[in-house]
Amino acid sequence: MTTFAAQLPAMTGRTVIVTGANSGIGRAAARALATTGARVVLAVRDLAKGRAAATAMTGEVVVRRLDLADLSSVRAFAGETTEPIDVLINNAGLSVPPPGRTADGFELQFGTNHLGHFALTNLLLPRIRGRVVTVASDSHWLGAIDLADLNWERRRYRALAGYAQSKLANLLFTTELHRRLTEIGSPVLATAAHPGIVVTNLGRSADLRGAAARTARAVSGAGGPLRRGGG
Repeated sequence: MTTFAAQLPAMTGRTVIVTGANSGIGRAAARALATTGARVVLAVRDLAKGRAAATAMTGEVVVRRLDLADLSSVRAFAGETTEPIDVLINNAGLSVPPPGRTADGFELQFGTNHLGHFALTNLLLPRIRGRVVTVASDSHWLGAIDLADLNWERRRYRALAGYAQSKLANLLFTTELHRRLTEIGSPVLATAAHPGIVVTNLGRSADLRGAAARTARAVSGAGGPLRRGGG
């Protein structure tokens, strides 16, 4: 943490929003950014956990509620954001949980990891003046987006495939957002970052070691050919 923070430039006067900043990568990023003088907004589902995380950070840290699995919460968060945003870090997510649905009826991983951040980014975009960073995953190589069955209503639900679908959607969104911003001459950058396999709460609902191993085998080709269709 100390080495990473020392590499960051001074960011006094800038505002950074980090989703899922109460634990894991989001918490580490927020803590490092807070040392640069930036105003850091911890966008978290659980305010108590967010406040607990903020107590271990220096500088100006604000905790605000955001539930990416509920689009009304996303709209409320965006509506209450009135200041310019220099960096939006789309970090929060779920990995291979039991089958579930968001408040709006979407498959839980796709709805949280992609649709929640998609809506948040677009609602905040008029206020963003620096960059949008979306946390990606090499699991996208396993992904196949079935537009006819995004909610896994016709297919047997496979949690790892659902996660891969959501992370592929993250990259497709980032690519298209960057293209559109460039086309209109916007100074805003859209980027994605794959952090590698990190021990966090992301896989708390799953056998993360097993999922990671299956992903590594498949990406390397040992798991057989990857399907690019709807399965």
